[in-house]
Amino acid sequence: MLNRLLPRLYLRFYLALLACLIVLALVSVALWHREGGPMDVALQLMGRLVQNALPAAAAPPAEQQAGLQRLAEGVSEHATLYDAQGQTLAQVGQAPPGRRWGRYRLPLPDGRVLLVRLRWALGPPALGLGLHGVMLLLALLVGLLAFPIVRQLTRRLERLQQGVERLGAGELSARVAVEGRDEVARLAQRFNDAAARIEQLVGAHKALLAHASHELRTPLTRIQLALELVKDAVEPRRRAGLEQDIAELDRLIDEILLASRLDAVNEPLQLEELDLLALAAELAAARTEVRLEGASLPLRADARLLRRLLRNLLENAERHGQPPTRVQLSASGGEAVIRVSDAGPGVPEAQREAVFEPFYRGDTRATGSGLGLALVRQIAQRHGGSAVCEGQAFVIRLPLHRP
Repeated sequence: MLNRLLPRLYLRFYLALLACLIVLALVSVALWHREGGPMDVALQLMGRLVQNALPAAAAPPAEQQAGLQRLAEGVSEHATLYDAQGQTLAQVGQAPPGRRWGRYRLPLPDGRVLLVRLRWALGPPALGLGLHGVMLLLALLVGLLAFPIVRQLTRRLERLQQGVERLGAGELSARVAVEGRDEVARLAQRFNDAAARIEQLVGAHKALLAHASHELRTPLTRIQLALELVKDAVEPRRRAGLEQDIAELDRLIDEILLASRLDAVNEPLQLEELDLLALAAELAAARTEVRLEGASLPLRADARLLRRLLRNLLENAERHGQPPTRVQLSASGGEAVIRVSDAGPGVPEAQREAVFEPFYRGDTRATGSGLGLALVRQIAQRHGGSAVCEGQAFVIRLPLHRP
């Protein structure tokens, strides 16, 4: 409950400091006023001195009055001396009205009580709380002065958090200001160093893939050209096998490059408004044994990537399942739901998450690159959706677009 009400670090830190100050003030007051404590000893000593300066408790009223006048002269404008039963023995001045007068009660060792009223030079203490109020006000004052210091520290932590979030969102150039020379400053410097290293590694990775794709496609093109030149000299069966191998290698290079671009989450999508049913019908029409069901669903998505998502799902069903393949489109909770299933045995429960890992092959005899389903999940996540396996069906959820 407290975590929901106080999600900010500086509020927790500040309130913890304030609570410690208040507890310290209360403990100090309790120790000061405890029996045998400094305040108790001081009152006993003061009571003994006042009793020695006044006549004895059994002295006549005139002596009591004279002694009280001498004691209060120049000290108080009003003082009253009571006996042990609360009867007035002597009185100096009149009880003054108003709240600018402090009232002090001093018990004497012989049972008498001296009541003295003094005028406050600067007004009464805070709400008349005396030492308790003064200590609490001091604790609040220290807490108030500590707030800017606490806020300054946590504000730097918040800026560091924002930098981490920007880096996690794909902004590899995110850096934070290094302020001061304390632990927070060293943490900010380490973050900047790590972010620079990550940016360098990702840049080198992308450059390596770009150069590798170029170097791979060049000999692949030469092989295709050579195969065309000698196609009459190669028996048809062998030529068909070579053409299939070349096509599979070309597709693998294309999927690796696409997976690399999807990993760079800061690369913007080419979003456009489209109808999911129309896109699925276009792909289903090019294949046999595909049954399409559902209604028109408006999406705002990258048509090229969404087409690749659907094509990979259909190809996966053709390779590893049994016909017919069913594609069901529906809407649920503001999301478009794509369910692709077939008549095969389905994916074992232990492998339903692993099939989305790059280059995973549950069956070593399976064909394909092992990147198809990994790309399906990456594309779904880039569009703010999800991809899961439910045994005989793969379920994709994408946010619907409401014009």
